[in-house]
Amino acid sequence: MTTSPDAIALTPGGLSIDALRRIYRDAAPIALPDDARRRMAESRALVEQIAAGDAAVYGINTGFGKLAQKRIAPEDLDTLQRNLILSHATGVGEPLDDGVVRLILASKIASLAVGASGIRPEVVNALLGLYHAGAMPVVPSKGSVGASGDLAPLAHLSGVLLGVGHIRINGETVSADEGLNRAGVERIELKAKEGLALINGTQVSTALALAGLFEIERCFKAAVVSGALSVEAVKGSHKPFDARISDLRGQPGQISVARALRALLADSPLNASHQGEACDRVQDPYSLRCQPQVMGAVLDQMRMAARTLRIEANGVTDNPLVLGDTGEVISGGNFHAEPVAMAADQLAIAASEIGALAERRIAMLIDASISGLPPFLVPEPGLNSGFMIAHVTAAALASENKTLAHPASVDSLPTSANQEDHVSMATFAARRLRDIAGNVADIVGIELLAAAQGLEFHRPLRSSSDMEAALSVIRSRVPRYEVDRYFAPDLSAIGALVRDGGLDDAVTFDLDPA
Repeated sequence: MTTSPDAIALTPGGLSIDALRRIYRDAAPIALPDDARRRMAESRALVEQIAAGDAAVYGINTGFGKLAQKRIAPEDLDTLQRNLILSHATGVGEPLDDGVVRLILASKIASLAVGASGIRPEVVNALLGLYHAGAMPVVPSKGSVGASGDLAPLAHLSGVLLGVGHIRINGETVSADEGLNRAGVERIELKAKEGLALINGTQVSTALALAGLFEIERCFKAAVVSGALSVEAVKGSHKPFDARISDLRGQPGQISVARALRALLADSPLNASHQGEACDRVQDPYSLRCQPQVMGAVLDQMRMAARTLRIEANGVTDNPLVLGDTGEVISGGNFHAEPVAMAADQLAIAASEIGALAERRIAMLIDASISGLPPFLVPEPGLNSGFMIAHVTAAALASENKTLAHPASVDSLPTSANQEDHVSMATFAARRLRDIAGNVADIVGIELLAAAQGLEFHRPLRSSSDMEAALSVIRSRVPRYEVDRYFAPDLSAIGALVRDGGLDDAVTFDLDPA
């Protein structure tokens, strides 16, 4: 297999947040480090030694879960692994998209390549072949509780190697066998321990959480821009963003957001125009004034979650672990996805707050008594309703996120005849993140339109160069609202701008703790 010179090396612990983002968004090529196959071969040799011996070792020559006490005859070990995949492929729901499946494949390959799972290098080579051919196993999105590994979805992922299930390739869904053929990957007959190594692990929960993080990241950047634009639209004060305020508190996220707002608003002629005006507004509403404090807290939570997820994407999370260097097989619980569940809960709360703050600014912008702008941001209010119901949509989405943000990690429902008596619910905790992010993208999009509308009421005065550039991007997607028109296409277009990262270049925040 030819390796691209710019391939991301799956060295133990070496996957960065940026690399994971590139895998998710750009299908960046990946490669095993030079010594990975040696490490895998060492642990595989230990598995084969145990499989040929008399001692009972969980996962190699026993049943699984509650059936761990059941000894399996040597001649049935290969059948045991195939049966494991078939019986555990019980997922339901819509298939995961290609970006998420790429993350699952990459992190599963990275985990197996550490050489602590007892799997043959040729099985990992087959997974690499699928990745580079763009042949994505069809993986149902529901059916995991985030403990004992993401068993059901990973069984669907692994099943295609046996010729079972379906593969999506070049936009077409085909049978697993046809997909393997198109990808140039040979069907695999699993040996002792290999099925368990493939389906144990937190890769699905982690991939979903990472995908959520990357979508929330775009919402966050766009919301910093929309918040700054709202400040200008209502001739708000720039003083709350003074570096000394945030430095005295010391919270790193707050310091970062205040710095970004100062840069976005620097040298605004519009701001300078009202510095000498008599103004009876002593302090701006919290949704303007406290942006560094609220969005800074969000950023800190995103960074903490990113750290947890980066570690998890690099980790070995199957069971039992096969330590070829010491000749030991150790049963443990690395498959329990509690760290991922809690990180996803952090992100759910943080993302919901992005939308909650933006919704409050939209409410302020349409309220003439606070904003000083025409009611509902339209030149002839009364005849025209303007942004009245666009705000209602934002409020509906913000309220929906309150329910979606309820912590999932505090829930547990025992499975496997009470052998697996505490589970993380990480898979759902992570899966809902993109639903939340989608709502936030639409809320922030509405604020971008409302703030742009408000800013243009101050013409011929202009804002800062960054704000004018943002306004140009907005207007390249949606024209100014002069009279009532069919509004839904505008909201769809501006929401797509946020989702596509059209404002990503306006602000830069580093999420990677490495």
